[in-house]
Amino acid sequence: MKQKRTLGTPRLLGIVWPFIAVVLFQALLGGVSLYALSAVRGYVAGESLWSKGQKDAIYYLTLYADNRDEATFLKYQNAIAVPQGGHELRVALDRSTPDLAAARLGILKGGNHRDDVSSLIWLYLNFRHFSYLEKAIKLWAVGDGYLLQLDDLAQQMHRAVAGNQVSRGDVSRWKARIFAINDSVTPAAKAFSVALGEGSRMILRLLLVTNLATALGLIALALLRTHKLLAQRHAFADALQLEKERAQITLESIGDGVITTDVDGAITYMNPAAESLTHWKTAQAQGLPLGALFRVLDENTQSDGFTLIEHILDGQLSGGSEHSKLIQRVDGSTVSVTLVGAPIRSADRVSGAVLVLHDMTQERKYIANLSWQATHDALTGLANRREFEYRLEHVLKNVARQQTGCHALMFLDLDQFKLVNDTCGHAAGDELLRHICALLQSDLREGDTLARLGGDEFGILLENCPAPVAEKIAESLRHTVQNLHFVWKGRPLVTTISIGLVHISQTPTTLETSLRAADMACYMAKEKGRNRVQVYHPDDSELSLRFCEMAWVQRLHMALEENRFCLYAQEIAPLGDTEQGHGHIEILLRLHDEAGRIILPDSFIPAAERYGLMTSLDRWVVENVFKIIARCMLERPGRPMAICAINLSGITIGDEHFLGFLRDKFKAYNIPAEMICFEITETSAISNLPSAINFINELKELGCHFSLDDFCAGMSSFAYLKHLPVDFLKIDGSFVKDMLDDPINRAMVEVINHIGHVMGKRTIAEFVETPQIEQALLEIGVDYAQGYLIERPQLFTFDSLQCRPARPQPLLFKAPGTFR
Repeated sequence: MKQKRTLGTPRLLGIVWPFIAVVLFQALLGGVSLYALSAVRGYVAGESLWSKGQKDAIYYLTLYADNRDEATFLKYQNAIAVPQGGHELRVALDRSTPDLAAARLGILKGGNHRDDVSSLIWLYLNFRHFSYLEKAIKLWAVGDGYLLQLDDLAQQMHRAVAGNQVSRGDVSRWKARIFAINDSVTPAAKAFSVALGEGSRMILRLLLVTNLATALGLIALALLRTHKLLAQRHAFADALQLEKERAQITLESIGDGVITTDVDGAITYMNPAAESLTHWKTAQAQGLPLGALFRVLDENTQSDGFTLIEHILDGQLSGGSEHSKLIQRVDGSTVSVTLVGAPIRSADRVSGAVLVLHDMTQERKYIANLSWQATHDALTGLANRREFEYRLEHVLKNVARQQTGCHALMFLDLDQFKLVNDTCGHAAGDELLRHICALLQSDLREGDTLARLGGDEFGILLENCPAPVAEKIAESLRHTVQNLHFVWKGRPLVTTISIGLVHISQTPTTLETSLRAADMACYMAKEKGRNRVQVYHPDDSELSLRFCEMAWVQRLHMALEENRFCLYAQEIAPLGDTEQGHGHIEILLRLHDEAGRIILPDSFIPAAERYGLMTSLDRWVVENVFKIIARCMLERPGRPMAICAINLSGITIGDEHFLGFLRDKFKAYNIPAEMICFEITETSAISNLPSAINFINELKELGCHFSLDDFCAGMSSFAYLKHLPVDFLKIDGSFVKDMLDDPINRAMVEVINHIGHVMGKRTIAEFVETPQIEQALLEIGVDYAQGYLIERPQLFTFDSLQCRPARPQPLLFKAPGTFR
């Protein structure tokens, strides 16, 4: 945005326009005056001609009365024509619509010059009502009246003479009449002449006054404009002085050094910052060449070999570019600066140069500090993850290029370090980290890289280190940390470390693969009890399993984002005399992989449980089951629908927000709670017993049902069963599928069924795949069966919720050893 200009440069037209206006006005006034004077002069000349014509007419008419000569009468007519022309002019212009053609003829007839015609008409039409002209016109009209009388008399005389009827008495009477008219018209003509004279003098006085007033106005205007120009000049001078002082203060206040020179390079000005940078005072440096203050050195501290002032004048240091240089002062000291210079131009000519020097000392310190911070950990001073990965990638590229060398990569993770922070505070944890880093560094070889990768995670890169040596170093590091005796405020703290070791040999590998292998090896060291070294081997089946699980994590995230999960349903059918009800189905989860194939939950549920994704999956299942039920209730109102059993993981049961989520969904979709049965595994229920009991009780108050899945798959099942208020016991399929061939499994099924009934719970047998197993379950008295014999899993749709027809019951045979 442009700054508003305080004082503008005056323009020539802005100064002289009043004078031009006055001159134009005076010229116009002079032209009008001359035109008016010309018209007045025309009337005065005409009045003279009219007066002479009048006198000649009276003279010739008197002579005609005596000699009655026709030639004399013609002279009379010629003489009277002049004043008659004036009469015709006045009559033509006095009409309501002036007759300009008749007026022109009258003027020419009256003897005026052709050039005076327009001015005479203009003056009459525009000024006839002015006092002096109005008086003259009235006298003109009086004179015209006498002339008309004279002409009437002349016509009578001419007719009488032509008829030869003239007597001496007629002649005497005619002369008396002529003399009377002459006596009357002479005063009128004289008055008319006087009035015209007064009018011309009035116009002259008016023009004189107007010209004097204009001259005085011009003088006053000249004085005003001169005063204004002087005021502007003072204002410009004050503004210039203010800008100069402001520029001076600015130059003295800024931190960059500013040096100005003349065109020859002699110094004319230095601000305080320049004095500080060059160790010269302005008074000492004035007049000296720029090269006397300092020398410009290149990167090799040799003379640059160019004249700085020439480069500035050539514009090589301008254009917004900065040139970092090292300058050497007179005392031999050097300082790093950036140079920016430009020529000073005045009236399109170079009059000098300006050089700006910015001290880069602090910036270089900041850059060095930032560079260190970008590659090191602030707490421990070790290399950070970025620097560690950079060095590791460099080693991997060398291995791939040279196909030689043996290196090692280690991931280290402190065991139970969170307990130190929780019990003693973060200050203790930070101090412990610093001690451990110092110990680890002391056990490494020179050239090895120790880096802090995260809170309590470290990485070590051993370059050119054979596998046995690397394993020995890893064990030494573990032993060193284990033997650390760290005391914080009188409280001893003991910690250990888990190490994952990966050997990097000639086999090409990527940065990501190496880091993941080391991370997995470290994870396995923790899984196996911590405080140990785990060496990564590509053919390790346990590590391969962990790799697969880690790969599943990203795939599950993508599947949730892309909504690639789907729901299946499998019937749980009543056996024997068990009440049919509206049906019972279990909801099963499936996954469409990237190629569209159906993936069973056994492939991805372990990874989801290990890496904390089960709650997200359970929420997805609940949301989509409720959606289908709500749509079915809307499109098929009034029809009975089966109970839907939804599996929940132990992590979900322990999630304090999941209960609120369920309540919101029941309310949002208006689902009857009696339609929903939640299945929880025996293992998850026992591992989170208080949470499981609270979870079950909260939802049973709403009307939900509960099943205990995989019952007796774990230990101590019966001891905990009485504390879990579930409605159904699902007998683990491992007992059911072999119960016909294994008496122990059959006995387990019988015991579980009997205890369940004693506790008022209904039993469900899984893995019912043959009619013989179904018949055996009927003999035992199991309430429900689920398996491929009953129904294979089908896509969960509206039809899945409808009642199934009752199954035909096989014949029952009493089997010895049952509790029935």
